[in-house]
Amino acid sequence: MDIRPLTPAYAVSPQIAPEDCAAIAAAGFKTIICNRPDSEIPADLNAAAVEIAARAAGLAFVVLPITHQTMTLENVKAHRAAIDASDGPTLAYCASGTRSSIIWSLGQATDLESDAIIAATTQAGYDLRGLKPQLDAIAEQAKG
Repeated sequence: MDIRPLTPAYAVSPQIAPEDCAAIAAAGFKTIICNRPDSEIPADLNAAAVEIAARAAGLAFVVLPITHQTMTLENVKAHRAAIDASDGPTLAYCASGTRSSIIWSLGQATDLESDAIIAATTQAGYDLRGLKPQLDAIAEQAKG
């Protein structure tokens, strides 16, 4: 398991396994968000298998599979809502953690400066500098 914090309340990870859920709960997380489509993984790692283990460990579990084609404003808002609804730190996972970092970044663009978002993702090992124009555009549009 490779947990990479972006903030004290949100971290990302590459694919997790059901047996990781107890350690995730022990690390203080309260919610897991699955951003990986089941079509990318074997059945023993699908969202339903991880959800059973997560709930057994006392964790909330949200399934929000993301691909480049489904990185929509609706899904960005749903991801942000899942984070906001958590009663503690959230761990989101996908294949490498990149999609979970991107969707978090897009969801934070109305509240955080793009440079702060990029610094957080860079520190976690995800180079999202190319996302800066989009983050700035979202922030500008929110100002209305």
